[in-house]
Amino acid sequence: MTGDWIAVDWGSTNRRALRIGGDGRVIDTLRDDRGVLAVAGGDFAAEAAVIRARLGDLPMLCAGMVGSNRGWADAGYVAVPAGIDALAAGLYWVEPGRTAIVPGVCRTAGGRADVMRGEEVQLLGAVAAGLVPADALVVQPGTHAKWAAVTNGAISDFTTAMVGEMFALLGRGSLLADGLDLPAVDGAAFRAGVARGAQGDLLAGLFGARAALVLGQRERNDQASYVSGLLIGSDAAVRLAGVHGVVHVLAEAGLGGLYAAAITALGHQAVVVDSASAFVAGIAAVWRRRD
Repeated sequence: MTGDWIAVDWGSTNRRALRIGGDGRVIDTLRDDRGVLAVAGGDFAAEAAVIRARLGDLPMLCAGMVGSNRGWADAGYVAVPAGIDALAAGLYWVEPGRTAIVPGVCRTAGGRADVMRGEEVQLLGAVAAGLVPADALVVQPGTHAKWAAVTNGAISDFTTAMVGEMFALLGRGSLLADGLDLPAVDGAAFRAGVARGAQGDLLAGLFGARAALVLGQRERNDQASYVSGLLIGSDAAVRLAGVHGVVHVLAEAGLGGLYAAAITALGHQAVVVDSASAFVAGIAAVWRRRD
């Protein structure tokens, strides 16, 4: 790797751009709310110019929703098993020799379709940096939680669950909205939610959360934690069935801590891995192997 370049983690609502030196060190960072949905008229070239004005007139490699059909260009998908080499070979150059976008990853076997875009860089970066072993089960909490199997250093399979989005939707005008405006924290209410979620029958469990509040069996201040635990516990219990060994939680500390607590409560060992560090390692590995 020679010379400085710019890496951009460009999501739907936010973006993070990094100036990275030839030795792989992060030299400067730009964070803002100029996600894909905020780019008026789809003028991504102008947005890239803004980033370069701040971080330098340098080559740029982007990942995330900027490569979706709502972004700068549809960068397509690489089918599992997918490793760093496959991502590098599938780069989509929106400005030849100057700006490229990392493809997403998909799986279609057995009649079940799934996609990820952006998470693949973190997953493979965690392996490249030695934060996650070459064979592992990794969960990436978020709006759409990803549970990925890594085999021989490549993403071999994954499942997406709409955990965070469901929590957000329930908090916007649903029967359960009362109390969901408060932060979810680990504690007795969260652990109770995890235990109930692991029992299955999620839809009945959600209504039961409302009934408990109405009947005074739970305080309003505990409702967000309980419902969060209910959703995470329901998801985790299914993914962890038959699993042995460590589960790596690839996330920032807050949400990662909740998932780690849920996984531990369900009788498994969890290790939280910093997603920001994993992204840097992953995007740098793709950059090194580009054509």
